[in-house]
Amino acid sequence: MNVKEIYLWLVRWVSHLCGHRRLTDVVYLMSFGDNLPFIRAVAQAMKSSQRLTVFYRPQQAAAAAQLAQQGIHVVMFQDNLRFVATGIPRIMRAQTLYCDNYYAFLGGLAHPRGMRIVQLWHAAGAIKSFGWDDPTTAQRSMSDQRRFQAVYDHFDEYVVGAPAMGDVFAHAYRVSPQRMQMLGYPRSDRLRDPDWLAQTRARVARLAPELTGHRVILYAPTYREGVTFTPPRGLAAALTADPTARVVVKLHPVLATQATTLQHQLGDQVVVAQHLSTTELLTVTETLVTDYSSVAFDYSLLPNAHSLLFYLFDLPTYQQEPGVQADFLNWLPGRALRDSQELAAAIVADQPTDLTQFNQRWNTYNDGLATQRVVARYHGLTHDND
Repeated sequence: MNVKEIYLWLVRWVSHLCGHRRLTDVVYLMSFGDNLPFIRAVAQAMKSSQRLTVFYRPQQAAAAAQLAQQGIHVVMFQDNLRFVATGIPRIMRAQTLYCDNYYAFLGGLAHPRGMRIVQLWHAAGAIKSFGWDDPTTAQRSMSDQRRFQAVYDHFDEYVVGAPAMGDVFAHAYRVSPQRMQMLGYPRSDRLRDPDWLAQTRARVARLAPELTGHRVILYAPTYREGVTFTPPRGLAAALTADPTARVVVKLHPVLATQATTLQHQLGDQVVVAQHLSTTELLTVTETLVTDYSSVAFDYSLLPNAHSLLFYLFDLPTYQQEPGVQADFLNWLPGRALRDSQELAAAIVADQPTDLTQFNQRWNTYNDGLATQRVVARYHGLTHDND
């Protein structure tokens, strides 16, 4: 028995000991900090006899602090013995357990009949493969595969924003399509909210005034786990092909060195906006350059979405690991750009991208009312969005 299996055995043992408890509370497991309005809506919709606890990963300390200021109970957690001893008993009081990501400990959790475990994923669509669709999963050990499937099976319901995403989960996790709930992603509501958009754009103008009055090109590729990202030859020249534009680069935090290198290559056209999130920058972006990232599904909802360019310079390699959806080239809104020359030509042409079919496929229920529908389903009433 390896360390992971021992840990899951401890989770199972402690959760069994607590399995007799009355299920009244709500627990939210948070590894992404972009669903705070939904968490606040849940807190307001709950009965006075219920308690909401948000367990958050350390990197979401700032988001958790915002919730704490509003009276919501927050607890930082990592997968360790302390969490087993103190966190699992709290979770075992949950009538509803929300999860915004894959949490390995769920595979060992004793699942009381009265507890409903709900997946609220952190992305509205999928280009990358995951779960059983990831080619590397079949190469893992049998014990690993059993652990993966145990987590997938623990989710009673999957909240999705479109049938297409439901199909992806059902296939990738080998679970019944009946578990998919077409309610929309609460985290997408703000992208449809004029007040939030106005406030966010004002913040961008305050923190990055160099962007005001210019075409904004945002380069936001996905994080390539285990791969040292090297900016492809000619990328900087392509991103600056429109001399009147301003370019912002948003790489994963672990790629800070590579981001600095690319920003230096971009010269005077680059704007370093390190205090602004990718989502905030999307609200002023005219041209988004990405690849396999789920940021494309958010951007397509925004009224300022003009051109969406998919720069897939490493597609043959990426198809092998971690893999991509088999049919994704058929539904991309625009052709795949394979090299820097094609990217430069697309930036210069500045043709609008027709996102109608793309949104119909992936954002069917991401209409700004998802929070109301999700709160109504799991807490028995509707609630206006924040």
